[in-house]
Amino acid sequence: MSKSLTRSDWEAKARALSIRSQAFINGHYVDAASGKTFSCISPIDGVCLSQVSECGQEDIDRAVKAARIAFDSGSWSEASPAHRKKTLQKFALLIERHAEELALLESIDMGKPVADALSIDVSASVRCLNWTAEAVDKVYGEIAPTPNHELGLITREPLGVVGAIVPWNFPLLMATWKYAPALAAGNSVILKPSEKSPLSAIRIAELAMEAGIPAGVFNVVPGFGKGAGEPLALHMDVDGLVFTGSTGVGKHLLQCAGRSNMKRAFMECGGKSPNLVFADAPDLEEAAKAAAIGIFFNQGEVCTAASRLLVERSIKDDFVNMVVEAGKNLHPMHPFDPSAPMGAIVDEGQMNRVLEYIEKGKNEGAQLVLGGERVMAETGGYYVAPTVFNEVAHEMSISKEEIFGPVLSVIGFDSEEEAIRIANDSDFGLAAGVWTQNLSKAHRVARKLRAGSVWVNYWDGGDMTAPFGGFKQSGNGRDKSLHAFEKYTELKATWINLKA
Repeated sequence: MSKSLTRSDWEAKARALSIRSQAFINGHYVDAASGKTFSCISPIDGVCLSQVSECGQEDIDRAVKAARIAFDSGSWSEASPAHRKKTLQKFALLIERHAEELALLESIDMGKPVADALSIDVSASVRCLNWTAEAVDKVYGEIAPTPNHELGLITREPLGVVGAIVPWNFPLLMATWKYAPALAAGNSVILKPSEKSPLSAIRIAELAMEAGIPAGVFNVVPGFGKGAGEPLALHMDVDGLVFTGSTGVGKHLLQCAGRSNMKRAFMECGGKSPNLVFADAPDLEEAAKAAAIGIFFNQGEVCTAASRLLVERSIKDDFVNMVVEAGKNLHPMHPFDPSAPMGAIVDEGQMNRVLEYIEKGKNEGAQLVLGGERVMAETGGYYVAPTVFNEVAHEMSISKEEIFGPVLSVIGFDSEEEAIRIANDSDFGLAAGVWTQNLSKAHRVARKLRAGSVWVNYWDGGDMTAPFGGFKQSGNGRDKSLHAFEKYTELKATWINLKA
C-alpha cells in the first residue's frame, strides 16, 4: 500500500475510477427488481457519484433464496475449514491488491481522509480477514465428561443464512468484521450496507467471487433501512442478524427478530464514551493529544469516540488549554490531502445534526472554547470544525446523547468516586479511558467502569485478538477475536450410546 501519493495523484485516480452501483445477488450484478435507484452524493463536494440500485422486498427475497440454496448445496457450508481458510486468505489478498481503489471509494463516499482509509480501514480489513481465516481451523469442538457407556460430543455448526446490516462510518471495516467470521464458519451472507456509503461493499462482492467464494454465498443489497434492512430483519428464512449502528435502530431490529422467526440477533450500537484524566497522569501533554484525536479522528463519526472528557478539577484549566491547542491542529482539509487530519461529515443531514447539537450546547450554558461552526462551505462539501465545550454539566444534552461528530464535552470531577459515577451514569457502555500512573488506581477504576473496552494511558488500543462490543444499550454480542464465532454458529450436543 503506497503512502506517497499526493492530492493530485488521488484526484487523477478519482477521475479514472469505475464505480459499481448495482446489487450483487447470486454471483451477478443486478438492478433492483423495481428499477429504483438512489443518488450517492460525495460529502467532499456535494457531487453525485452514481445512481445506486435501491433494493426492496423482492430483492431481499431473491438474495435470501440464493443464499439458502447455496447453503443447502454444501458448496461452502460443508467445505473443509482448510478450504474456507485458503479462499478467505485469497479474498484478503485481493482486497490488499485493490487497496487504493477501495480507500478511494471509502473517501469519496463518506468523506474520510483517503490516507486514513488506506492505512487504517483497508489495512484493518485485510488483517481481519487473514486473522479470521487463520483461526477457522483452530476452533475445536468439545467432548463432554460422560460415563464409559456413552459419548457426548459438542460441536459448532454454521447458523445458515446471515443478514448483516452495517453503518456508514467505516463501511468496509465494519462489513468485514461481520462477513469474515460468518463466512469462515460456513454461512451464507447477505450484506446490507448503509445507503450513505454503499460503494466499497458493492465492489468487494466481485472480489469475493474472484477469490472463489461460490455464487449465492456472498450477496450485497444496497438500499434504505425501511425498504431493505427491515425486510431482511423480518425474513423468515434468515437465521441470524448482525448489526452495527445506532441504539434506536438496534432496538427495532431486535423487535423484528422476535416478530419473525426468533432469529439469532446481535447488535453493536452507540456510545458516549468517557475519557478519565487524573492529575497523576504520566504525561498530560500526551493525554491531551490523545483526547483530541480520540474525538476528532474520522470527524468524530466513531462509536467509540472519546466524546466525554472527565478531568480532575485541580488540572482541568491547564489541561483543557492543551486539548484546545491540539485540536487547532486537527481542522478538516480536503480528504485527498495526505496530511488531512479530518475530512467531511458524511452528508448534509448529519452535518446539520452536529451543528444543532452545538447550538444546544451553547443554549444549555456550556462554554464553547474551540470551533463550533461549519467550515469550507465554498467547496460544496460538509465540514465542521473541531469543537470543544468546557464547563459542561453532566445533565446537558451534549453530555448525554451521542452526537457522532467532532464535538467534545469537558466535565470536571474532584474524586475517583465522582469520576466513576459520572462515567457510568449513561445509557451506553461501549468504551472508556483511564489516565493515571498509579497502578492500583488504574486497575481499580478500570474494573468499576461499565464498558466493553477500557484503555489505560492511551485511547483506542487493541486488535483482532480481543473482542469488541459494549455493555448496556451499546449492544450485545462481540466482534473480532475467537468470540465472534459464537454469533455465527450453533452449538449441537450429540450423544452416542457406546453399548449399541
